[in-house]
Amino acid sequence: MTQFLAPWPHVSVISIIDILLVAVVIYEFLALVKGTRAALMLVGVVALALAFYFSRLGELSTLNWLISTLLPYAVFALIVVFQSEIRQVLARLGRRLTLSRGSASEGDVYDDIVLAANLFAQNQTGALIVIEREIGLRTYIESGVPLDAHLSYDLLATVFRPSAPLHDGAVIIQRDRIAAAACFLPLSMNPVLSTQLGTRHRAGIGITEETDAIAVIVSEETGAISLAVAGKIERDLTVEQLRERLGGLLRRYVPPSTLPTPITNGSAALDTEPESLRALPRTADSRVDSGAND
Repeated sequence: MTQFLAPWPHVSVISIIDILLVAVVIYEFLALVKGTRAALMLVGVVALALAFYFSRLGELSTLNWLISTLLPYAVFALIVVFQSEIRQVLARLGRRLTLSRGSASEGDVYDDIVLAANLFAQNQTGALIVIEREIGLRTYIESGVPLDAHLSYDLLATVFRPSAPLHDGAVIIQRDRIAAAACFLPLSMNPVLSTQLGTRHRAGIGITEETDAIAVIVSEETGAISLAVAGKIERDLTVEQLRERLGGLLRRYVPPSTLPTPITNGSAALDTEPESLRALPRTADSRVDSGAND
């Protein structure tokens, strides 16, 4: 017993560190691919690995030769297939190492969402902004137009201009960046929802039913601000209530900021399109941005 316990302290420390590092790497990778197409790709890779393993056990010479020939290139193939995930892992690691410097700036950019929602509400401009949290939204990002631009009030105001080509659909935000615009979202089929809710609101609720995302919705018909979380919607929020709810849900302190003064007589940034364009009828193929779809 003494001989067994003698080397145990030295081995246990190394083993624990080794196991913890491997567990962290596996957990971070699984958390990263969860809810994305990479999860299905990972299942396919595991299935191929098992098939190759059993082929060796069964002594399938031709298949074994093929495996031994292609195996050196498998690492490069995996890097190509999972290049997006690898970039996100490195970016997440960098953000954690610089967390103290990035927390204040993240609060500022999310306050831009509140300011943009205030502008949309004043001008009765329909908007749907989706904020990604833990579950990835890559499938829905790929359905829209990729932007990968820094999140700002000015950019949101530009994207949702009624005359802008990207104002239909949803904007998806990943941390402090706008990943894509004009994205298609799944519509909620919950029969309990009010019949007054149109396509935009049902799309905002639908994405929160399938993921842990947060959806900020502004009605084009009434200018009312709504917030959808976990398949539930909070309607007719004030700008201050929206700021508080986003700060609580995102677990960040969102500092108060001076809101723009109410805009009248068509002087808004979103209301500067020519009268000739404003008089044109809306097309019937808009995604979620017609007045009847609120």
